[in-house]
Amino acid sequence: MPEMPRPEYPRPQMVRQQWLNLNGPWQFEYDPGCSGAERGLATADHLAREILVPFCPESVLSGLGDVDFHPGVIYRRAVRVPSDWQGGRVLLHFGAVDQDAQVYVNGVFVGKHRGGYTPFSCDVTHVLTAGENAIMVFVRDDTRAAVQATGKQSRLYHSHGCDYTRTTGIWQTVWLEHVPTTYIDALRITPDLPSGQVTIEAVVAGDCSRGTFAAQATLAGKPMAEGSARFSGQRAVITLALAEVEAWSPQSPTLYDLALTLNAENGSHDELRSYFGLRSIALTDRAILLNDRPVFQRLILDQGFYPDGIYTAPTDEALRRDIELSQALGFSGARLHMKVFEPRFHYWADRLGYLVWGEFPNWGLTLKYPGALADMLPQWLEAVRRDYSHPSIVGWCPFNETSTDQDPRTVGTVYRVTKQLDLTRPVVDTSGYVHVETDIYDSHNYDQNPETFAAAFAALSQGGEPYRNFPHHDAPYAGQPYFASEYGGIWWNPGQAEDKSWGYGGVSGRPRTLDEFYARYRALTTTLLRHPRMCAFCYTQLTDVEQEVNGMYTYARGQKFDPEVIREINTQVAAIEE
Repeated sequence: MPEMPRPEYPRPQMVRQQWLNLNGPWQFEYDPGCSGAERGLATADHLAREILVPFCPESVLSGLGDVDFHPGVIYRRAVRVPSDWQGGRVLLHFGAVDQDAQVYVNGVFVGKHRGGYTPFSCDVTHVLTAGENAIMVFVRDDTRAAVQATGKQSRLYHSHGCDYTRTTGIWQTVWLEHVPTTYIDALRITPDLPSGQVTIEAVVAGDCSRGTFAAQATLAGKPMAEGSARFSGQRAVITLALAEVEAWSPQSPTLYDLALTLNAENGSHDELRSYFGLRSIALTDRAILLNDRPVFQRLILDQGFYPDGIYTAPTDEALRRDIELSQALGFSGARLHMKVFEPRFHYWADRLGYLVWGEFPNWGLTLKYPGALADMLPQWLEAVRRDYSHPSIVGWCPFNETSTDQDPRTVGTVYRVTKQLDLTRPVVDTSGYVHVETDIYDSHNYDQNPETFAAAFAALSQGGEPYRNFPHHDAPYAGQPYFASEYGGIWWNPGQAEDKSWGYGGVSGRPRTLDEFYARYRALTTTLLRHPRMCAFCYTQLTDVEQEVNGMYTYARGQKFDPEVIREINTQVAAIEE
């Protein structure tokens, strides 16, 4: 591992030149009483331990590998601001910190954030001094709380079933950035493929609310469009009509480059680079249309865990490789399961033409408690805003496998707010279980018997009722496209010496030979591909994760199956594509 892990720029759709990566060794200490700030440690000049950021203390790559519960942790880093960062502002960015963070610089409180999966920034201009500056981060993380979203992080000491090692504290890149006094704080890029246009909205922050916003689009270095518009307030908008229209798709993931400038009346000048893809998404009663064509989504469940980094990929190349491993088996995309994946993953999905569903790690939230909405909704909206501009994201799913005692108002509220925030993508309210309002109807079915599995979906093929996980609790089926959003999960770990590994079907339902595995996988998958009202499937899962051994690859990303056999099965023509 290099001295500075994960050195690449962490936010590919908003790239500036003046930035400083703060990954690497930080001082560190456990804070079990969550009392560090109260004990005056905001001004401490030393902490006893060391950790390698951005890896969590539970991970091997952090240098600690401590998998116990950590109610509180503290980080310290001394940094010198580059001497050529004159004027303007300095922002301190955190990609993600699990769960609640308070940040001090030179002993002064500069900001806080609740939520373990989304980014936040602090303007630290007013507290910086010449020479060294001390950054202190105090984190609280109660994985066992009833109103804290933890996803697949185990609430028991040991990993078990389909729950895995926890993540505490900083787990994405930390960096400083120099910006003008008035600058672009966020972007929202909306493609309009039929008209060959793209609309770019910028959130403006800083001292001035008037000026000019300009954009230039290119394709492989060739000018495609440019324009400028005056802005007044915190929002600047430009619509560009492109000289050449090339759609983004899995077969041809064409991306246009953007150069953006903001010139404020106070003399501030901001520049950044971005990109976008032109594609459209629409629904019929039986298919999801991509660029007006029915495209069966052949998805795989991706948990986003790594043996050495837990939540954090060891390298940027590891993010890309996971997508390429999936594509090698004939999968066209993934449900990014129970975790908000980092922007660099979406960058590679955009580049490689990989269809993904953005999800939220709602496990840990008890949805019958009103406090669940207060904890979840702000984080979810931050995630949707952050990732809105990625062409690879083709749908949103804020909840997974909710329970029959949920408060339906919570699920319905999140669905409707998500629709208001993004009118361009379908939303599944809760994957699998208890639907309230949803654009696509889905279910989870881990039946290992191909005959009874096929029988469960037979009525729908004749225009009848679909398979539902909880028929007496689910919202009635209203003719939406239908999605088998989890199936398979076939155990395969023939080298194990004991019965501790986990997969669907139980010990008695395990395939005994590789040929038996292939036969079962073919039968289950072909049932879904050839179903006349099925729009997508999602197989569980991309890799083994700790004790769960139903992956297409081992946890270390080693091969378990002949890729050509799996690819041939997956790439059969689907009924809706004929």
